[in-house]
Amino acid sequence: MGRSGLKVSHLGLGTMTWGQQTDADEAAALLVSFRDAGGTLVDTAASYGYGAAEQILGSLLADVVPRSELVIATKAGITRTADERIVDASRGALLRRLDESLESLGTDYIDLWYVHYIDDTVPFDETLGALDAAVAAGKVRYVGVSNYCGWRVGRAASWQRALPGRAAIVANQVRYSLLDRGVEREVVPACRALGVGVLPYSPLGGGVLTGKYRAGVPTDSRAALGGDNLAPMQQAGTVGIVEAVATAAEGLATSPVAVALSWLRDRPGVTAPILGARTLGQLTAALACETLDLPEEIRLALDDVSAPPLGYPEDVS
Repeated sequence: MGRSGLKVSHLGLGTMTWGQQTDADEAAALLVSFRDAGGTLVDTAASYGYGAAEQILGSLLADVVPRSELVIATKAGITRTADERIVDASRGALLRRLDESLESLGTDYIDLWYVHYIDDTVPFDETLGALDAAVAAGKVRYVGVSNYCGWRVGRAASWQRALPGRAAIVANQVRYSLLDRGVEREVVPACRALGVGVLPYSPLGGGVLTGKYRAGVPTDSRAALGGDNLAPMQQAGTVGIVEAVATAAEGLATSPVAVALSWLRDRPGVTAPILGARTLGQLTAALACETLDLPEEIRLALDDVSAPPLGYPEDVS
């Protein structure tokens, strides 16, 4: 994880759908299959499933997979209700949510605790001070941020390194895929320079890179259920990337899922893409990327077809 001592698997298991589109029995099957494949990093958040995701994971830690075999990451700073999303990264709110997460998960420590989102209504040093307090209390082992742009992660990581005793920022979880490479302009370079691991979420572009939307929206897809924000398939750039991934998969006798995840897994600075599988079949398809090494010519072709636009000052070298 960046330049920290935290070790995790090449892929992480995401739990955003748990308690809503993935029930407890399916979640148990996902967790066991992920563990059996060598996975250790399980990613959740206090807001996922209106709190149900952490509760389901907590019940599985007690009965299905030993807590000691997993690296548990969770987030605080967002509260969801049926009507709204509330962002609060104040010290009091973060530490209160941490205690609630520990209770829901049935554990006395979190391996990796994130600030889930930016809150400019709170002084940034107050937010970061909550991370220090959590580590000092022994409730958290490592800390990170999520959805931070380049200058924000640079500011946070530098601030935390400025004085002994502050908890180092070791991770930044951001949206990143072949369809969404904007983080390569400043976020990834900042993270690499500061020893912060990049953990991509939505690594399949909301499912678009699987190719399942090439002929429309399947009735059993997350998009049909209102859970995905699809990249506009009518845009030539998106279609070209999806077709390039599908062509590469056909040539390698594998799936588009494995191609897209292998490309992302091996990007500079990336620690572990977070798999948002809803079903065991989806997870099995995703885990196939672990045995796939993309040939250099295919990797370069995917780089070229999906390259993000660069301009001043990012293009200054």
